[in-house]
Amino acid sequence: MPSDNSRPDFTVAVDLGTQGTKAALVSADGQLLGSAFVPSNLIRPAPGQVEQDPDEMFGSVVSAIRSVMDRTGISPARVAAVGIGGQMAGVLGIDADWQAVTPYDSWLDSRCEAAMPIIRDWGEDAFIGITGSPVTYAHGPKILWWRRERPEVYRAIAKFLVPSAFVAGRLAGLRAQDAFIDHTHLHFAGFADIQRMAWSDELLRAFGVDGAKMPAIVRPWDIVGGLTDRYAAAAGLRPGTPIAAGLGDTAAATLGAGIARPGLLFDVAGTASVLSCCTAEYRPDTEGKTLIYARSALPELWTPLAYINGGGQCLAWFKRLAGASYDELNALAEAVEPGCGGLTFVPHFGGRVCPNTPGLRGSWTGMAWSHESGALFRAILESVAYEYKHYLGTLERLVGSASYEAVHVAGGGARSALFNRIKADTLGIAYRPLQAEDTALIGAALVAGHGVGLFPDLAGAAERFAAPGDAIEPDAGRHRLYAAAASRYRRAVDGMQALYASLNENEEPVETFER
Repeated sequence: MPSDNSRPDFTVAVDLGTQGTKAALVSADGQLLGSAFVPSNLIRPAPGQVEQDPDEMFGSVVSAIRSVMDRTGISPARVAAVGIGGQMAGVLGIDADWQAVTPYDSWLDSRCEAAMPIIRDWGEDAFIGITGSPVTYAHGPKILWWRRERPEVYRAIAKFLVPSAFVAGRLAGLRAQDAFIDHTHLHFAGFADIQRMAWSDELLRAFGVDGAKMPAIVRPWDIVGGLTDRYAAAAGLRPGTPIAAGLGDTAAATLGAGIARPGLLFDVAGTASVLSCCTAEYRPDTEGKTLIYARSALPELWTPLAYINGGGQCLAWFKRLAGASYDELNALAEAVEPGCGGLTFVPHFGGRVCPNTPGLRGSWTGMAWSHESGALFRAILESVAYEYKHYLGTLERLVGSASYEAVHVAGGGARSALFNRIKADTLGIAYRPLQAEDTALIGAALVAGHGVGLFPDLAGAAERFAAPGDAIEPDAGRHRLYAAAASRYRRAVDGMQALYASLNENEEPVETFER
């Protein structure tokens, strides 16, 4: 085992996700030497409500780090810094002593929908221009909900925090006066001017939000403090180990995937199906209200994105119903012709996020007696590709048609050659699966290492670490076929949206009978 005098050349990276917390030890050349996972406990007090216990979230990070250090046997003296990526659109409140006074109000929690009309009535186009994001389930509506529905709790909140900052600050023993949010979260922050990377006095005044409750805005690699003795002992690290501010999990995954210059696209084929790109231009989507204009970890770049809330979850849902493995379902789907003979799937089981149409629901249309499990599964895969085609079209409308050299893809879905081929054929762009599936951990390690000088060239290190595999080139014939099928998909989505809107408008009260 290396001595305690060894040069620090590792980082500890944490991905504080929805399903659980991952931690890993990452070497100076981007290799994950060991990892650990602690599952989350999602609390669902009522329909539409999803919370997590902040103390439990913090404990999962300490536990995961300790497991990694014990498994690898690396001396704590060799850990240069700790970096954390976390869930982005949810928020929690702390008091002056950095103790949570609210649960973590998850990005999956839809209670704040009641506050969204307040922002839309003020002017959604102007809101998008300032924040970069359409009105959605994020910090702004959530903070308004807490102020209106829980005023006594709102008054007790010293600062609103995102999960990565909550954990980093507690590890470093900070107080509320030191609270921070990194710039990759600002599009979800609700009251930030994303171009200036500053809080918007106009928005804070317009919605009656106390600006004193907003944390300082920092860079992801800024060192916010050192690990306290208490948590160093618990996590198996050296007291004083530098703690970086950290960043959002999607921003971390994008950086870890090597998306560090314009001309690249990134597909996160996970629970939420996310497509993002890299551009040097800020062109907020005030017309389509589809793309969320996020800042890259590299502050001179933007990574506009859109996503299906639960796109990958649709695949897991069908796998469970079919009682088959992904390999079995992929083999069945391979035998089905592209376009599935007119069968079309709508993946918005919990409503559409981009653009926000919460009343929309999922469906299959065009079903025939000949459609069996393989066709049903392939239709789900194709629906994600069609949704991506719409996102790409929106991007090209905003920033002009660009020559995208490749789509880097990571996540569980990246292991499916069929899924990658369907998306490559639909978009007409080569797909390159990444060797590292946990790019969020790589991204968190990169910003932590950059903060202490381990990676002076952050963009260059990101591109080196990504190591994309062989390209899956699009087929011109299938690309033409999928263009027509994608158009049919858009009509199906628009039709289902209109149907559900009319059902909600004309819904009669359900008659009940006493026994």
